Amino acid sequence: WWGRALLWCVLVAAWEAAWGQLRYSVPEEMPKGSFVGDVAKDLTLKLPALRAREARIFDTGRTQYFVFDLQNGHLSMKERVDREKICAAVAKCVLNFEILVKNPVNLYRGEVEILDINDNSPTFPERNSVLEISEYTAPGTRFPLEKAQDPDIGVNSLQNYECTESTYFTLDVKNGDDGMKYPELILVKSLDREQQAAHNLILTATDRGTPVKSGSTTIKIIVLDGNDNAPEFTQPVYKVTVREDVAVGSRLLQVSATDRDEGPNAEVKYSFFKITEKFDKTFKLDPESGEIEITQKLNFEEQEFYELDVQARDTGGLSSHSKVLITVADVNNHVPEIVIMSVLSPVPEDTPLGTVIAIFSVQDRDSGANGEVRCSIGGRLPFLRESPDGTKQPELVLEKSLDREKQRNHHLILTAVDGGDPVRSGTAQIKINVTDANDNPPVFTKDIYKVRLLENLPESSLAFQVKATDGDEGTNAEITYSFSDIANSPHHLFTLDSRTGDVKVAGPLDYEEGKYYEVTVEGKDGGGLSAHAKVHIDILDVNDNAPAL
Repeated sequence: WWGRALLWCVLVAAWEAAWGQLRYSVPEEMPKGSFVGDVAKDLTLKLPALRAREARIFDTGRTQYFVFDLQNGHLSMKERVDREKICAAVAKCVLNFEILVKNPVNLYRGEVEILDINDNSPTFPERNSVLEISEYTAPGTRFPLEKAQDPDIGVNSLQNYECTESTYFTLDVKNGDDGMKYPELILVKSLDREQQAAHNLILTATDRGTPVKSGSTTIKIIVLDGNDNAPEFTQPVYKVTVREDVAVGSRLLQVSATDRDEGPNAEVKYSFFKITEKFDKTFKLDPESGEIEITQKLNFEEQEFYELDVQARDTGGLSSHSKVLITVADVNNHVPEIVIMSVLSPVPEDTPLGTVIAIFSVQDRDSGANGEVRCSIGGRLPFLRESPDGTKQPELVLEKSLDREKQRNHHLILTAVDGGDPVRSGTAQIKINVTDANDNPPVFTKDIYKVRLLENLPESSLAFQVKATDGDEGTNAEITYSFSDIANSPHHLFTLDSRTGDVKVAGPLDYEEGKYYEVTVEGKDGGGLSAHAKVHIDILDVNDNAPAL
């Protein structure tokens, strides 16, 4: 009757249904020990009862940021949190936690939103830069400038650029496909190197936090003489989609630009223009061919979109720019992880049905179908079912009665399988030990013992032995023997060893006085269960009397 039990459950990567019992929010950079929320109050838990129970808090990440105090029921900061380090540019930074309270087992889930503060100023990669422009460059030509970085979000992040006034240049700010703002310098008046060989501008980036923060860089524009045709790209924007498991060294695409000049002025070199250090380590651009290849393994979960600015520059110093948009496609490269949170072991064999034996969680860091997980359970054990509160939190629940005498240990294998192609799976093992309950009474080897004794059997001699066994263990299996009744015989004729079941002669037997006795023997175990057996004793005559005249 211990058939294999199986239940499939789907755990979607976005666990909105599972996280929602408790919601708090705190600003980033709060000191260690700062108050987050009154968990006991919000869950209507009584503090005296809560203090008497064992509780643990689990953070879903690798670092535990919160601590739960059983004395006052408060959730507090365990570590100072820098929102930019843990969530980067994610709009809503949420840390999930679970509080496991035992005796009885309850699991409470919650989330803490880390609110951004304006603790970062916009910064440029370089404090000074040089831009070389030919005096033949036509008005209306655009020159992308290095953009500033601000790790804050919302109004605290970079909001605008400003540039010092110039009769030759004006500033235009564009919104990129990645949501970033890109400053571009537009030439509004023809340059004349003989009149002015250099121009100095200050580019300032500002946010809208409180207080407003800003950062600046100096741009020196050098006017070049000669070469009057800049390279022209075949496309203003190049787009490509690539799987995240593409091999390092693979070619992504090729950019191409032509120059209408002749000779050295028509020779074009390609380069990335002012890209971040991380992007520069991930991609390589061949300066001669314009081919872009991958130099570092991609990871969809860390970066799913790249926007690169590519420059084509001729030997005369003229240049043009094009954008390369790279979209990373998710592949199923993460194995589902099973985390055992609580296990009840050992388990008494008389444990009531419906008792929660174990609680565990399953997660997969992939997205979409690759992150959808199905759970199954193997082994001759109580089986998996969804939590009754509808959160799909897997639980191991006792569904059938246990019997230690048939099976003392149960080995459970939990398997989580995702919906990707190829399918990936993860496993975890749980061992359950079953302890004894006094559910087996003693059993005598015979219902009726038949004994024949000579009447001249000496006192203290072993007359016979009764024996009972008990399927339990320990104290529950220790049997004590006693006479419950002796019919047709004085009690002093026989003694019963309560431990061994040996029955010895205690007084003289006499065939002429008593030929038959019937004895009832009781065997009682340490748990109070008992059994009985009958003993029929026949006394045999010996020639111990002389003839009488």
